[in-house]
Amino acid sequence: MTADPDCLFCKIVSGAIPSNRVYEDGDVIAFRDINPGAPTHILVVPRAHIVSIAEATEADAPLIAKLLLTASQIAASEHVDQRGYRLVINTGKDGGQSVFHLHVHLLAGRALAWPPG
Repeated sequence: MTADPDCLFCKIVSGAIPSNRVYEDGDVIAFRDINPGAPTHILVVPRAHIVSIAEATEADAPLIAKLLLTASQIAASEHVDQRGYRLVINTGKDGGQSVFHLHVHLLAGRALAWPPG
C-alpha cells in the first residue's frame, strides 16, 4: 500500500517527522513512543500504510508476522525479555487506536495489570 500523506506514522516512516528510532529495515521501523505508557514503550510500524489489523489481507500475513518477531527481538535488545513485556495492537476507535496506521506497542519495564482497560 502507498503512503498516506496525512498519516502521522507515514510521515515518521519517511523521516518528515523525527523520531527516536531503535530499529529499522526495509519493511519495519521501531521508535520510542513520545507519550510512554511504561518505562519501555516502543512502537513497531510497517513502512507500508495499512490502516489497521482489520484492514490487513492474507497478503499482509508475512509483514504482520515480521512486526511481532521484530517486537520480540527489540524486547531482547532492550533487556526486557526475561522479566516480561506486552505486545498490543489497538484496532478501531473503540479499541483505542488513535493513529490509523497499523502498529504494535511494546510495553515493558514494570508490572502490567490485567485487564488493561
